[in-house]
Amino acid sequence: MDEELRALTERLRAEAGGTPAYDRLMATADQDELAEVLTGPGQPLWARELAAFRLGLAGDRRAFEALVLLLNHRDPPRCASAAYALARLGDPRTARAAAALATNELRVAYALHPVRLLTGLRAPESVPALITTLKRRLRPHDPYRRVALACVEGLGALGDPRARPVLTEALAHPALAAAAARALKRLPPGR
Repeated sequence: MDEELRALTERLRAEAGGTPAYDRLMATADQDELAEVLTGPGQPLWARELAAFRLGLAGDRRAFEALVLLLNHRDPPRCASAAYALARLGDPRTARAAAALATNELRVAYALHPVRLLTGLRAPESVPALITTLKRRLRPHDPYRRVALACVEGLGALGDPRARPVLTEALAHPALAAAAARALKRLPPGR
């Protein structure tokens, strides 16, 4: 079993508290049944997350909205599972949604997983969104260093020369300097 799926199933099994509904959702191969959990009234969060995750891995785009909501959740394991499923879903709206979440200053505390997802997607929206997010994190005393570091690493992995100015600026920040230097080395030679 894939590590991400194993972690998700263990976490959700505990949240479900031994209810038979958990075993039914894990065992079903019926995507329509899983989709009904996403829209049905009174469904617990663990059930919606499990259904969305399984649908996402199956490439069923009915999971998109639920996964985007989970990507922006306050609980990091939910964000991580949603990012994993979204990366495999293959929905063309994913990059745009991840960019919107990564650049939303009101939700920056939850931007780590959208930033990582953008890096993995390598979509046209990825570099501009990471540059925007990183520029905002370079303010003095910004508390979101993990988000800034993920942006620096992502920009290095993407290797786009448009990132050179913001990565050069990041060199002045001790918590980001080493990663920024590594990222700059990965960019093609500039003018």
